[in-house]
Amino acid sequence: MAAARAGVVVTAGELRERIASGAPVTLLDVRWSLAEPNGESAYLSGHLPGAVYVSLDDDLADHRVTGRGRHPLPSGQDLQAAVRRWGVRAGVPTVVYDDWNRAGSARAWWVLTAAGIDDVRILDGGLAAWSAAGGSLQTGPVMPEPGDVTVIHDDLYQGARRTLTAEQALSGVGVLLDARAPERFRGEVEPVDPVAGHIPGAVNLASTRLLAGDGTLLPDARLHALLADCGVAGSADVGAYCGSGVTAALAVAGLAAAGVDVALYPGSWSEWVSDPDRPVARGDQ
Repeated sequence: MAAARAGVVVTAGELRERIASGAPVTLLDVRWSLAEPNGESAYLSGHLPGAVYVSLDDDLADHRVTGRGRHPLPSGQDLQAAVRRWGVRAGVPTVVYDDWNRAGSARAWWVLTAAGIDDVRILDGGLAAWSAAGGSLQTGPVMPEPGDVTVIHDDLYQGARRTLTAEQALSGVGVLLDARAPERFRGEVEPVDPVAGHIPGAVNLASTRLLAGDGTLLPDARLHALLADCGVAGSADVGAYCGSGVTAALAVAGLAAAGVDVALYPGSWSEWVSDPDRPVARGDQ
């Protein structure tokens, strides 16, 4: 596995080997979807042995923050309390996983690494890949020993990963990728936010297109081909957004695995349309 990819994802086989060897690893179950944002009941019904449930809405977002979309980033202070509660330890790798399009795990990967936490990787293919590789499941809650990791950045908007403001999303990046489904990008439907459409100048690249049929990340060559189709060439500056900064994290993670650095607009479309003076585009362009 190429170095860039190995720093972002881990295969189910690699994870099974690590666990079998007795090497330490912290497992976080981040099940979330638009239809079922609370994945705790699914977690309790069966999860990787020793995995701790992480609530995306409660722990990887701060809904007390206004004007920054539906999933504002948490503060570093709140995140540090959460990751220590999950048992995340300095010097011990952390593997995050989910069961829906790598959305929850990509959000966790982005938030934790933006906070300055090292050695965080996404389980390639998620829960399905683990089961397909013969991995066993455990039921019920897990109460880990408290962790000791230190969050370096308190303001994740200015953290270890590049972010875009609304103004920069419009005119401060070479290519802006919209990671939502094509029909939402075109403005034909909008099931969540009050206005349909997309940021003018954006190019649609649905985050699910970065995944193979089994939910694993596409090979690097195919990822670069997708970028080329979007007009990204060479060292072009690239940004990404979605509805609220969740699924766009997969675009950031997936393209990071292919060696492409992508900035995230955390507030995304839900922040963009909160200001009626911001322009809205519809259709394919």
